[in-house]
Amino acid sequence: MESPCSQPPSLVEYPTRYCSKMANFVLLLTLLVPAMSLLPVAHCNDNVGFHLTLTHVDAGSSYTKLQLLNRAVHRSKARVAALQAVAAATVAPVVDPITAARILVTASTGEYLIDLAIGTPPMYYTAIMDTGSDLIWTQCAPCLFCTEQPTPYFDAKRSATYRALPCRSPRCGQVSPPASCFQKVCVYQYYYGDTASTAGVLANETFTFGGSGNSTKVRATNVAFGCGSINAGDLANSSGMVGFGRGPLSLVSQLGPSRFSYCLSSYLAPRPTRLYFGVFANLNSTNTSSGSPVQSTPFVVNPALPSMYYLSLQGISLGTKRLSIDPIAFAINDDGTGGVVIDSGTSMTWLQQDAYEALQSELMSIIPLLATNDTDISLDTCFTWPPPPNMTTVTLPNLVFHLDGANMTLPPENYMYMDTTMGYLCLVIGPSAVGTIIGNYQQQNLHILYDNANSLLSFVSAPCDII
Repeated sequence: MESPCSQPPSLVEYPTRYCSKMANFVLLLTLLVPAMSLLPVAHCNDNVGFHLTLTHVDAGSSYTKLQLLNRAVHRSKARVAALQAVAAATVAPVVDPITAARILVTASTGEYLIDLAIGTPPMYYTAIMDTGSDLIWTQCAPCLFCTEQPTPYFDAKRSATYRALPCRSPRCGQVSPPASCFQKVCVYQYYYGDTASTAGVLANETFTFGGSGNSTKVRATNVAFGCGSINAGDLANSSGMVGFGRGPLSLVSQLGPSRFSYCLSSYLAPRPTRLYFGVFANLNSTNTSSGSPVQSTPFVVNPALPSMYYLSLQGISLGTKRLSIDPIAFAINDDGTGGVVIDSGTSMTWLQQDAYEALQSELMSIIPLLATNDTDISLDTCFTWPPPPNMTTVTLPNLVFHLDGANMTLPPENYMYMDTTMGYLCLVIGPSAVGTIIGNYQQQNLHILYDNANSLLSFVSAPCDII
């Protein structure tokens, strides 16, 4: 069964970093703009839903658990480095601080991949799922500057449903940095805060999702996407990106109903993870299996980054002890920096520096083990393992993020890593000079629902390994 769905997005702009001039880019597009016409926009049935398998970027590899974690840490550090560079730019008097704050989570290095089909007849691709950005895009032929990918570049000339968008299209006006016109066609440039970027033609196309198991195969018409012919960055052996952010050009905004959920399996276990979309995105089934209550917390809007999923974090506890952290550590600053983001594309959590130091200090006081920096892992807070002979056990408490109206409780395996072979126990959380990012290591075995229509994040403890 196929169900066509699409709806016009709202006209809220999603700001990203504006970097380069368009002159050379427009010259390169001379041979890339196909003939265009505009299709009517279809509307989505509220009963539409599908589910997809999320594949981790390191799935199927021969890496050890230690190597997997090290790769995750390095990916996260690259994202935080980009964040800190943007934050440093805010002190320069010639830089607009709002512009400098716009990229909090860089999207060039993804964590999870999804399969989808583009065009008519459908051409199948794998793309990075990213909750930290909006644009849907793939690399298109003829590709002037592109990165390697496992499938052929998308060829618009071979699709009967491809339509380049004219400059007058409302969706062209939703691109930020602002799109430009070339031969009356909407052309875009999109930057992710580091060396990653895509540039090309904004177009409408038919996308196909789902179809496995009990999922309805959804054929979504007139989805706006970037047909990129000038691209840079690491695509993690995929062919593009699918933005799941809150902005008008994201998949969530364009398809509707505007809700999705995922249940991330144990981070270092080779088990599949599920993504649920539309009516399939609910927490009822996982709630009964875990016995835990579903909790909800409202999203917070950062005017500098309205597309990203900000939360109100009010404090942190380790076990029964509330850590001494000034709430200002989690606040969004006037220039748009700071705040707390939940992100599926960041490997591990990064706490604002003061909050991290409070957590580190408390761990040092309650864990009766020798602190060590002599490890093969790039983490800052580690202890020697196993315990000395006179110590029979070491008990680790839960870590609790106190959100507005909800408590996200993380068991020890969601924030600590133990390597009995190498002999250490490490905190899988790092310090951040600007802002806090709740990464996916901390989200494992939580079923998390993003309800954009009601501006709520809901979650429940769940056995994601068997869902």
